[in-house]
Amino acid sequence: MESKTLLEIENAQVNYLGKATFDQLNFNWKEGQQWAITGDSGRELTAFLETLRGSTHLPKGRVLRPFATDYISQKTEEGSVHSFRDLIAYVSQQYRFRNKSNLQNFYFQQRFNSSEADEAATVREYLEENSTTISGPWTLEKVAGLLRLTPLLDSSILKLSNGETRRLALALGLLRQPKIYLMDQPMTGLDQESRAAFGDFLEAIISEGIHVLITTSLAEIPEGITHIGMLKSEGKIQVWDRENYTLNKSQFTDLPWKIEPLKELLTGFPEAENEVIRLDNVSIRYGERTILDRLNWQVNAGERWQLKGKNGSGKSTLISLLIGENPQAYSQNFWLFNRKRGTGESIWDVKRPIGFVAPELVRFFPINQTVRKVILSGFFDTMGLFKKTTAEQESKADQWLQLFQLETFANQPIQRVPLEQQRWTLLARALIKAPKLLILDEASQGMDERQRVIFRETVQKILELTPITLIYVSHYQEDIPEKVDKIFNLS
Repeated sequence: MESKTLLEIENAQVNYLGKATFDQLNFNWKEGQQWAITGDSGRELTAFLETLRGSTHLPKGRVLRPFATDYISQKTEEGSVHSFRDLIAYVSQQYRFRNKSNLQNFYFQQRFNSSEADEAATVREYLEENSTTISGPWTLEKVAGLLRLTPLLDSSILKLSNGETRRLALALGLLRQPKIYLMDQPMTGLDQESRAAFGDFLEAIISEGIHVLITTSLAEIPEGITHIGMLKSEGKIQVWDRENYTLNKSQFTDLPWKIEPLKELLTGFPEAENEVIRLDNVSIRYGERTILDRLNWQVNAGERWQLKGKNGSGKSTLISLLIGENPQAYSQNFWLFNRKRGTGESIWDVKRPIGFVAPELVRFFPINQTVRKVILSGFFDTMGLFKKTTAEQESKADQWLQLFQLETFANQPIQRVPLEQQRWTLLARALIKAPKLLILDEASQGMDERQRVIFRETVQKILELTPITLIYVSHYQEDIPEKVDKIFNLS
């Protein structure tokens, strides 16, 4: 007996974010199928998910959703407000939190300030406030246990690491009691242990009757997935059963950037002093919780380090010390560029020689900040452009826009451009002031496989062409440039 169709896209022409994306998209999802969709474009993968959940414009074609037929009939008969979306959980790569006044006005430093973090809900409060009224098998306690959030339930959501935040988003999706669970690159930001456990998570929710579709890379098809689809341009999807699929890794092609303009932009990067960072028995605590315990580390000028550690091991807290955002730095034996913190320097003195990239930065720019303004804000180390710029600064920004092929996005708000362009924007912002120290914290997160390779090789070129000191954080060893030859592991 043939399985019933849950959801079907028929000959759909799809416009996403105002642009024609697919010319003829077809997809049939049947009961019992658990899908992993991969492809060359992260933007197109997101557009595919948004089409499934009814958030794109279809000039032609249609999307059928038989999985919601009975629910819609029942709610119509009851006279209740309803939608097929009530039965869909969706975890995107861009999620934002609000404070207790329901305003999204957090600023980046706030997550490291223990008193101000109280303005944000705890994990428990956030999950309770955002749960659905639909009945189902998923309780807060069950979800917290499954996603290892139980020890964090009374923690502020602003205190969570990148990986912990991802697990919180997954938990919130389960509390919607979904029939369909869509996830956009759900393993992004998870450490190796958490990625390995993701298959167990899928098995647990599938056993409760949830049907799953995720976007992911070819190298990360988790257990529980039964079908794989390769999304091609124009919307064609090549399909395999899981057991018939063999991984074919794509080979890296040349960088899309012209090397001479890159060399010109990197000319004149200064060398740092001999000692860039020194930590002497540094300990950071929040209440009873110790994040860093008697940490010692020295980074010298021109060294290239990989910073490793599991989710929650303290990497974000350590970086907050280095970039001047953590107020506990003043009570520690901690030196930056041969100067002990707390000896009269301002936060701007600390930030000036440091370039910093992290995907969550995008959340903290005001909504009116365009790609061009974000790049220019790198001159001032502010989360947005609030000062008048010089002609020379404007010209430099235009050169970075051109190099990273961002011209068509220049006047669009940073939060509305595709994730790949957000990452290149943040890298340009970090480099535009020619820093002595560059810190990349999961900087290529959310990019598709090809873009991640291009990002890695671009950083490799930067390391070859400048004396810059580097700290690179990534849970993916394949993202680390060859020039990075030292490792500091937070256990």
